[in-house]
Amino acid sequence: MLLRLVPEFELRRDVVPWLAERGCAAALDTSENSSALYVVNVERNGKIIYTWKGNQRSTHIGLYDLQTKQNEHLYMFEKNLHIISCSINNERTLLAVSFCQYTEEERASQLLQSVSKYLTLLIEIHPINNVRVLKAVDSCVRVQFLYPVEGRNASRESRLLLVSEDKYIEQFDIHVVAEEEHKVVIQKSGQLPRAKVVDDLVWAQWDMMEQRLFYIVPKESKSTLRCVQFYPDENFNSILESHLDIAVNDTQLKLVNFGYDYCQDQDVASKSLNLQVFTSKAGGLCVCCSLVSDIPHEIIYSIYFLHKGYNKTFTVSLERTESHELKEVAFMNLDYYVAAYLPGQFLHLLNVQHPDLLCYSLFLTGEDARIDTLQNCSIRSPWVSTVLACDAGSLYNVSISDSALLQFLQKSKRDCERLAAMHCALLYFQHTEDLEIQIIRWISENLSTCHSFDPIQEFIIASLYCRMCPEIQNLDKLLPYTSLHDWIGVVPGVICATDIISLPVLEFQNSKGFWEKLNSNLESVKYAEPHLHYHSNALRREWRNLSEEREERRATAYLRNIFENAKKVLSHLDTWDSEARLVPLFEEEDYQQQLLMGLLNLVHRIMKEVWRRYQLHSCIFCFDERGTAGEFAVFHIMSRILEAANGMCMPLPPGFHTLHLGLGVRCLPLHTLLHYIDNGILQLTETCVRKLLKDLDDTEQNEKLKFSIVMRLPEALGQKVCQYWNHPINANLIARKYVKLLLEKLGNRQCSRPISERLSIPVEFLPLNYLTNMLAEIEAQGVHPYEKQDHINARFVEETALKHTMTLLGLKYS
Repeated sequence: MLLRLVPEFELRRDVVPWLAERGCAAALDTSENSSALYVVNVERNGKIIYTWKGNQRSTHIGLYDLQTKQNEHLYMFEKNLHIISCSINNERTLLAVSFCQYTEEERASQLLQSVSKYLTLLIEIHPINNVRVLKAVDSCVRVQFLYPVEGRNASRESRLLLVSEDKYIEQFDIHVVAEEEHKVVIQKSGQLPRAKVVDDLVWAQWDMMEQRLFYIVPKESKSTLRCVQFYPDENFNSILESHLDIAVNDTQLKLVNFGYDYCQDQDVASKSLNLQVFTSKAGGLCVCCSLVSDIPHEIIYSIYFLHKGYNKTFTVSLERTESHELKEVAFMNLDYYVAAYLPGQFLHLLNVQHPDLLCYSLFLTGEDARIDTLQNCSIRSPWVSTVLACDAGSLYNVSISDSALLQFLQKSKRDCERLAAMHCALLYFQHTEDLEIQIIRWISENLSTCHSFDPIQEFIIASLYCRMCPEIQNLDKLLPYTSLHDWIGVVPGVICATDIISLPVLEFQNSKGFWEKLNSNLESVKYAEPHLHYHSNALRREWRNLSEEREERRATAYLRNIFENAKKVLSHLDTWDSEARLVPLFEEEDYQQQLLMGLLNLVHRIMKEVWRRYQLHSCIFCFDERGTAGEFAVFHIMSRILEAANGMCMPLPPGFHTLHLGLGVRCLPLHTLLHYIDNGILQLTETCVRKLLKDLDDTEQNEKLKFSIVMRLPEALGQKVCQYWNHPINANLIARKYVKLLLEKLGNRQCSRPISERLSIPVEFLPLNYLTNMLAEIEAQGVHPYEKQDHINARFVEETALKHTMTLLGLKYS
């Protein structure tokens, strides 16, 4: 199971034993009456309010503290009542209760037409004292105390929201005073001050953690979502408005997170809208809505990504099942994801932060989607990463299991599932080292099986995104999180339709936290996307300019700044962990790569794990042996890393090309090796070529290899390394290049004077004498292409020519 549920509270575990100690047998007999013990509310400070029936058919209200793990009895009614809603203030001095006094059958049989069906009370409980009637009506009422910011001192004022089934919400201001013996009572004896918050609503949701009220009012053919923010200074104001293309049933009010009356919620749910609003820490705002389908065995639900300006509607075709087994889709807030869950059918984790590509959301079926503890429950999500199973009375902490996610990644065959799992592992879990190691190992084993994306590119980009975005504000709106520009694939069993919607309108001043982040997201959608998004083409242009080494740019401040940054990066190379030398990457003077080294550590991490995976040692540069199967696998992975880096215009660690070439020499046949070199896959580096020329003996096969390498060396590199191969063929090549360079330097100038003989024994061969005299004259003018190799001169050319000629004639040179 991908989702991990940890029980934070369970009625049977945390309350029933406490009730048994108090001798309350009626509350334990849940088989006769399922409503004998149930949760009615969860407060912001982690207090869970529940109710149960006493032995004498009395009705009790209790409280469980998640922090102290203690139960407390709050109040008792001496008659059998059905508690609808209950809330306690932050100071635990006042209790608001709404209940039904009798059923419709009781009302008809006892002729109680003049008695209100629902009663809402405000009770002093510190200690238990006066009781005030707030409402006595025939329509259902919910109550909810507002909570101040955490850490604030105890207040003498409390504010209570009263939500009426008649489609209005009002706020009561309650002032209390302390009397003798620490008694706390309500100050005013008359009517309590009240203010209308909203009316004519058809749906409302309470956000207890952030003290926000989301509600919907019908407006012509569409609906309007609004939000009221409550502040610690007793003020509140409407802060958001967004138009939704959702048809609502305006005959009955639907409430979310205003307490949990399971029996009544089930009745209302069958007649009203299944909709929830979720927010995320990064400023995401989603509206999740389950829609009605005319086709049997088809489920439709929509997610309005208001912070992105579009809506996605998903249609899922279910396997044949009995209609009575189908339940409505339940939505859960996991912060980075919104979960749409249909028990026994599917679990859809929708990416909130990056919802544009469907392949970054996880759609699970079968055992992967199974959540045993929530199979037959009515589910609510009171706050982020928490679900309440209302009928069972259990509160769970919900998270994605990293081990289950890895298992899903390893067994997945579809690219869309692999992309989603990799993205989740790297970005949701926020740089977990052990998880990264497992992903690198999976990549090394599955490079050839990913067809629509490059897993190395995905790993590098996602890891860099995860590391950099928390350090710089709003950087997440510019950096890429994926190597893909679009996704043309499909998720089997799911049809997705995307519609552009209008952005929400915000009205706030100097607001911090969520509203500031949401406003930043909306501004990004308006002005930045996709115009200011980073693209590797911009870096590619700069890289090309640097590689061309244009003289007019070498002295500019821009280039100097790049060199300074490169020095800072290089200074941290020695701070790599103690296993940094596990992979023999040589520190070379590769200045063009040193200019762009921001991603070195990621590549080095991949190399280190791959090196460990195939149990290679650090001293593999012995060219007289063929490579092992492990070395060939590492060579293949390095080739894919190079391909990924080139695709992203990304620098590689100094020494990468040397190691790659060394493995290529050991693992590839000559014709394949030369093919890789000619096509730019393998790059000839000074370190590797010098070692190859020095260490290999001159067998016929090795001579062919060396000669092929030397012939492909760039001119500057060839001048530096060819001296390490003491072989007539190499000497002949050096002499030819030297003559060519000197003659090019001579140009149209003429030699004016003869030069004395260059050898101790004069050679009577006029063409050679003329050539050596001319070369010597050019050298005398201060022209010397091989400045650091004094032994390469006119005499060297003459000796090499004679040796080569005598070799061709079959004569012995002495």
